[in-house]
Amino acid sequence: MYCRSGNDGPQFPEMPIADYLRMARIFVGLGVTKIRLTGGEPLLRKGLVEMVRELALMRTVDGTPLDIALTTNGHLLAGMARPLADAGLSRVTVSMDAVDRERFARITRVPNGYEQVLAGVRTAQRTGLDPVKINCVLLRGFNDDQITAFGRFARDEGVVVRFIEFMPLEEDRVWSPQIVVTLDEIVWRMAEFMPLQEVAHAHSETARRYVFEDGIGEIGIIAPVSHPFCGHCSRVRVTSDGKIRTCLFSVREHDLAALMDSGAGDEELADFIRDVVDDKEARHHIGEPGFVPASRTMVHIGG
Repeated sequence: MYCRSGNDGPQFPEMPIADYLRMARIFVGLGVTKIRLTGGEPLLRKGLVEMVRELALMRTVDGTPLDIALTTNGHLLAGMARPLADAGLSRVTVSMDAVDRERFARITRVPNGYEQVLAGVRTAQRTGLDPVKINCVLLRGFNDDQITAFGRFARDEGVVVRFIEFMPLEEDRVWSPQIVVTLDEIVWRMAEFMPLQEVAHAHSETARRYVFEDGIGEIGIIAPVSHPFCGHCSRVRVTSDGKIRTCLFSVREHDLAALMDSGAGDEELADFIRDVVDDKEARHHIGEPGFVPASRTMVHIGG
């Protein structure tokens, strides 16, 4: 409910899965090693399992299998975890903004949804989609009292909990710096439960990684507002309608689908992608005077 009003339907069309797969092959040929399927809710998309199976057949430029991940709200995961794992999905991330049943229902607008999502998390673990990651967006006065509860959840369920600082990407455009629960605050508030110790993370990884002082349970914190990581971000997004976005906060998009529809060959598409990435924004400008919101809200970018 903090992300979108729930009143408006889709604003951008979807492409045939064959078009996404062609784009994926070109990106992989340019050195991409990881593909994440997002939404909206990807588990609603007809043909998803077949799409994962096709992605699993691709090889990186080094000849290794792709790392194929998926982000989901988890409501359909219990029934789809096994088919997706069998198709070649590597890992799954589940969005959960509370581990309290009543709070979860209010946030998601789905009565009794918590039990269903928790069943999906546990099924994903049993099918080898491991480590299962749990994404939680924290908003002050909304769900920031869940921090220590998520610490217990990480340890009890054997999942990696990742807190994400609230970014100005919601439909209602109500973001303010005061709503953001920052990385530093999360760390010291988690210490009320048990202190965290930071551990090394890959250079291009967006999350800062922590373990509890006894070594049981991992917490990640993605802090684009208080600790921007623009300088080592290696991500690029393709929207449902085939537009390239080189940053979540881009005010412009690059129409790969239109070029493909015009009959462009793979090499022409690859050249286009290279030019777009070479022109990637140096950084975002959240909180600075004159900040211009992104041209799409998160739900229409792919969260």
